[in-house]
Amino acid sequence: MRADRLTAPVEGMEEALAAVDAFDEALVAGLLRPQPAGAGGVIPLADAVAGSPLAAVTAEASAKAAAGAAGEDHFVALAAARTALLGAAHDALLLRAEEATGRSREVPGAPAAGQEAPANLLTAARAWLCDLARCGWQGLDHEVVSGAAEVVSAMLPEPSLRRLALLLDGFAAELAASCPGSSMERFPARRWADLWTRGMLLTLPGAAGTPVTGTADGRLLPLGVDLQEHPTAAQAQVHAVLEPADGSAPRLVRAAVSVPKPDTVLGAGVWQLLRPHMSLLAAAGEGRSMELTGMPVTAEGDLIWSDDHARTGEPAEAFATARVALPTATAPVTAPLDRHPARIAVPVFLEGYTARTDEHGRVTFTVAGADLTVETGRIPTAGPLTPEAVARSGACIALVRWDAGEFTLQPLAVETTVRKKVTAVHAGAWAGGTTDKAGARAEKAATDAVKVLSERAGRLLRK
Repeated sequence: MRADRLTAPVEGMEEALAAVDAFDEALVAGLLRPQPAGAGGVIPLADAVAGSPLAAVTAEASAKAAAGAAGEDHFVALAAARTALLGAAHDALLLRAEEATGRSREVPGAPAAGQEAPANLLTAARAWLCDLARCGWQGLDHEVVSGAAEVVSAMLPEPSLRRLALLLDGFAAELAASCPGSSMERFPARRWADLWTRGMLLTLPGAAGTPVTGTADGRLLPLGVDLQEHPTAAQAQVHAVLEPADGSAPRLVRAAVSVPKPDTVLGAGVWQLLRPHMSLLAAAGEGRSMELTGMPVTAEGDLIWSDDHARTGEPAEAFATARVALPTATAPVTAPLDRHPARIAVPVFLEGYTARTDEHGRVTFTVAGADLTVETGRIPTAGPLTPEAVARSGACIALVRWDAGEFTLQPLAVETTVRKKVTAVHAGAWAGGTTDKAGARAEKAATDAVKVLSERAGRLLRK
């Protein structure tokens, strides 16, 4: 691995992100009566896309926004320009990651046409998002935020609009929890601008296209599990190498499952909620392959998991897969609206590095003379992998991510020495169940919590 490609500066990256940051700060103050600082925040966005097909519409939109006279079309143009800048940043960073790993990318196909959706509902959603941009995050109040409720309720019954409806519902919930905006000292400017921008573009007819979907046949070799938790939801994403049955080149794929959860279910208890929905989790936890037959898969490499199309295969050790199959696997393409630096997650295998821990507990790997920060904070508590095990490791399967201006590593599994024996420790080792004392206690606590909640729900339904 050429780790030096991950530490070298990317030309134009600082300027592109500075333009995005300026626009995000303008959204904090709002664009109805922009102050001089906020009004100037939209101009760098137009300057950054001056050489692109968006130049004319963005220049007009930025001028209108600076004058406090922007309409819906102008806000859409600004959202498109911001997305284009972040998409260009994503592509440049992903190219660096591919240079570091020596991996090639699949050739993108033609995008699928989006489903027709009721125009009145798209218009209503766009109007609400425009109101948010005008008042800004500092001007938030419950009256403005509550405007999303009726729109979301009307969208949910329409399958083609559920993606947008869920985004607006979650966005509105975050905003409502922060009202009034005038009392906030700090704002999640990048996150809220990301949600606002994506929402604006999804209100365009045909933007929420159905992913191009084919089928996959062959042997699936899990690399590791990325578990993400929220107080009321959890998602497990399995990164794997697919060896097609037709003998073509192996490819990187993902399979994910998401579930709502009570906030009382913590740690290893989360697996109990996720496990019944995807047999792949048990296979990954046990170190086994899966045989796929006709499994739906998108052009972006996402398996639309169905247990009807999979059966458990032979043992498949993740580090053997990482050493043999991962280097030759091709990477999937990225959907246009998903091109964002925060979405970069490139599986890599590292060994021969030097690990060190500083006085603040931060772990760094020195790989071929280049220092890479290890994001130990991303290691889930629902598994045996710990920052200490990472710091003692000699080999690692990780995801290359980009955050706060640098490439970082998120460990999925490590090889470390335990009692003079090299042992593999996986973040998702408990996905299929565990005999570990701490994991077993968490599983039992989750069982008790879910049983109590089920009984309460049953009483409420009977009433």
